[in-house]
Amino acid sequence: MRSSINYLLTGLARCDTVLILTSMFIFGLPAFYKYTKTPLLFSYYYRVYPFLSTVVYPIALIAQTCTVYLTLTVTLERFVAVCHPLQARSFCTYGRAKLYVILIIIFSILYNLSRFWEVKVEVEYDMDYNVTMYTPVPSSLRNNQMYISVYIHWLYLLFIYFLPFIILAVLNTAIYMQIRKANQERQRLSRLQKKEICLATMLLCVVIVFFLCNILALITNVLEAFYGIVLTKMVKTSNLLVTINSSVNFIIYVIYGEKFKRLFLKLFCSHSPRICDGGTTDSVMLSNGDTRHSIRGCRANESVKRAARALPCVYYPARHNSKWNQDHTTTTTLNQI
Repeated sequence: MRSSINYLLTGLARCDTVLILTSMFIFGLPAFYKYTKTPLLFSYYYRVYPFLSTVVYPIALIAQTCTVYLTLTVTLERFVAVCHPLQARSFCTYGRAKLYVILIIIFSILYNLSRFWEVKVEVEYDMDYNVTMYTPVPSSLRNNQMYISVYIHWLYLLFIYFLPFIILAVLNTAIYMQIRKANQERQRLSRLQKKEICLATMLLCVVIVFFLCNILALITNVLEAFYGIVLTKMVKTSNLLVTINSSVNFIIYVIYGEKFKRLFLKLFCSHSPRICDGGTTDSVMLSNGDTRHSIRGCRANESVKRAARALPCVYYPARHNSKWNQDHTTTTTLNQI
């Protein structure tokens, strides 16, 4: 599965994971303590969370920026693959995907660098509990009206919502039109073209969920930027939806991506059947119980290679009436998406 789209999806999954974890620390656990008042989280809320928020909060915004632009990059990659297949060979490469991910991470860090100075910690002594408490509060930078107006409102709306949303809408409309056209001419499509269309359909669902989960955050930011209205419950709900968006992408992959589904069963279902995938690479995976050995570029018998590449992309049982299966029941091939 070594391909440009899979590398981008891996980067997106990593950023989604970081966003989920940071949301748990700065939103989930504090909210859980406020509603339950459990003594187990008392020390966390008043001693750990204030210092943690000064670092975790900027990291969460960096992860959110990475998620937005990786989603945009994945859409752009699918747009080229589906609508301009002749240019896909040169633009949609594994090396370029690595470069895109690195550039997005650098941009996200530089764009959110000032966030590390937005929060400071104040010390308070509580007479009732007879303990020293710490509270995170906005810094002087975060209270600066020029900073709020230019960076928090205008730049945030432009780079996190308006610009990505418009580009995603245009590109996905073009992809949708191409998919409709391809479905009408499906009999004339090659196997590779059908695979690209199926993958584009899956990622179209990812983008639709992205729009649905981020639209409320866009509304809350517009209300605050243009009308000075801050609805606390709406802000909390929008934060929850952004976290949900990072949580459901994996489910979409498994539902719509046949290869993702098979590999999911292979990894997490110990009694699932073995997987056989036709491939265009000489990379062969040998599976024997829990031990897996990767053989790449080995000088295997050419007839074995041809047989492995000719296998259909379905589960296969160990059949004893086939000479090939008798000798190679533990062999699977993984091809690129």
